[in-house]
Amino acid sequence: MARTARNAPALLLALALVAAAVLFLGLTWHFTFLQDSWEFLINRRAFTADAFLQPHNEHIVVIPVAIEQILLHFFGMGTARPEYVILTIGLLVTDWLLFVYLRRRVGAWFALFGALLILFLGPAWELLLWPFEISLLGSVLFGLAMLLALERDDRGGDLLACLCLALSLGFSSLGIPFVAAALIAVALSPRERRRGRAFVVVVPVLLYAAWYAGWGHNAETHLSVRNLLASPRFVVDAITIGLGNLFGLGTNPNGGAVETTWGAVLLAVIAAALIFRRRRRPGFDPGLWPVAAAALVNWFLTAFNQIPGRDPSSSRYQYASCILILMLLANLLAKERFGRRAVLIGAAVTLLALGPNLVVLKDGRDTFEAQSVLTRADTGAIEIARRTVSPEFQLDPEVAGTPSLVDVFAGKYLEAVDEYGSPAYSEAELAAAPEEGRRQADIVLSQALPLGTRTTPGAYDRSGGENCITATPGGEVPIRSGATRIEVSQGPAASFALRRFAEGEFPVPLAPAPGGSVTVLRVPRDESPRPWYLGVEAEQPVRVCR
Repeated sequence: MARTARNAPALLLALALVAAAVLFLGLTWHFTFLQDSWEFLINRRAFTADAFLQPHNEHIVVIPVAIEQILLHFFGMGTARPEYVILTIGLLVTDWLLFVYLRRRVGAWFALFGALLILFLGPAWELLLWPFEISLLGSVLFGLAMLLALERDDRGGDLLACLCLALSLGFSSLGIPFVAAALIAVALSPRERRRGRAFVVVVPVLLYAAWYAGWGHNAETHLSVRNLLASPRFVVDAITIGLGNLFGLGTNPNGGAVETTWGAVLLAVIAAALIFRRRRRPGFDPGLWPVAAAALVNWFLTAFNQIPGRDPSSSRYQYASCILILMLLANLLAKERFGRRAVLIGAAVTLLALGPNLVVLKDGRDTFEAQSVLTRADTGAIEIARRTVSPEFQLDPEVAGTPSLVDVFAGKYLEAVDEYGSPAYSEAELAAAPEEGRRQADIVLSQALPLGTRTTPGAYDRSGGENCITATPGGEVPIRSGATRIEVSQGPAASFALRRFAEGEFPVPLAPAPGGSVTVLRVPRDESPRPWYLGVEAEQPVRVCR
């Protein structure tokens, strides 16, 4: 019984990890490839040095590209579920490593509370629900593993730490803060061991330097004097926002002002408590300094590259930031004895924080669900139009309805589909998709085919012709592939619009036609037998003729 009670935190965490796996996979099971993932799928399918070593934004992404290629070759592009499984496994392993790290400093119960706060950290929804962010997750996972390996304080642990640090750097440039942590940890070693442990840092740094010399120096950067001068404020905001997010005081992922007041209050309370503690027990645990170095390097490097969309409150930054905050707190409170009352208070605070953070996680999931619908609809439209679409046709924001598909060009996309299968809606799935997806598919189709019109004023013929239908105002006429004449009798200008998969609206407007004109609408043949429907708004009769 005593052993069960002693192991209760670990058992509870194991149950929480299972619940989290079910939750994350349940939330993302019907998602497809999203946003930046398409850059890897479209442009990095080849087994070449450039495919692996070219930076993405400012990051090295060697290991994420390798993972994407492995999954692509084994599972194809028909489903993104393997990506989500890998992401979920990474989240669970990282959380367990964090629990082990915290347990060594503040005991099992408070380690459990910290692990639960990170496991269900709703404000980090981008990283929790988007496999592309495995680049940042991998750096944190292996950075944690490196610190734990160094604590073994033996040759085997040092070798493992060196490997983990190299892997952390191979996932993303978020590995750089863990290089700083390793450097401080090695520097704090006993003098007789320092030189023998130096390889832990030197080998990964040399590998990273080789990458930087060959490819990384071309990476995108936003370093500026403005960012340098503003970096202290950025760091303070990152700390206060991270503290607020940890305890369920974060903001809605879809916008709204960033609230830093609660985080500032928490920071002041923690600082006061630590000052009081230091008066009673001077000094800090040696593990504080490597984590402090990692945290500061992380926050300042992020500040130096700040642009709109990369603010202290950005979801993708919250995971690493909040983990580092917890590790700092654990080292500041190391060896502190917590009674039963403190444990109960900690449990209550954790439970109160989980509720709001799960709400934010659900809101973030809704954002990705909408992106997934647009992605499958837009790419489905490209496949329907594959006979005539230009290889250079791009899903830019004006066409796609979202800025997250700018890496998708029709030619390369269709090549990938032919080789690895399609993640898009089939025609039947598109017809049953949410309305926003069907509407956007019509817009993409109109541009990808493309539809063409030519209006000739004064060409209206009263005698009419064969195969004509007189359109009624507010009505609609089915349009098949080929050429269709739209004849507008004398009177005010008429307006037209088209739909195909959309219902209740005509999302594809055509140019208005003056009275007495004839417009020829050309619809290229594509992969779908489904007709278009022409909506007509006019005060006079309008004939639609094949």
